[in-house]
Amino acid sequence: MFQEFKDFAMKGNLVDIAVAFVMGAAFNTVVTKFTAGIISPLVGMIFNTDFNAMKYVMKPGVLNDAGEIAGEVAILYGEFITALLDFIIVAFVMFMLVRGINNMKKAEEEAAPAAPPANEVLLAEIRDLLRK
Repeated sequence: MFQEFKDFAMKGNLVDIAVAFVMGAAFNTVVTKFTAGIISPLVGMIFNTDFNAMKYVMKPGVLNDAGEIAGEVAILYGEFITALLDFIIVAFVMFMLVRGINNMKKAEEEAAPAAPPANEVLLAEIRDLLRK
């Protein structure tokens, strides 16, 4: 059973997926920081507010002794829009990546002509022999 698991775990596709998962997680962090640090402040400048702090307060809270608002019920649509921007950026980059890979594969297929099938090679040899 251990050998079977080892064979399964060491397959190329599984290792590729693991590497892609780790790279995707790291890329998501970069995109999140990009959106929070660059995009949100620019959009916030347009609306003259902190973009992540945009919310619709359904029930106002009260100020407690620690100076924090407690009991507030709000819809945090600014955070949702930020997450949506993160998703759109990641989806666009993944689309461009897949598109580039597909274009490279297509160029490789066009560059390397396919070998004729074995029966055609055999027929060509017979034809050449009959010409002699």
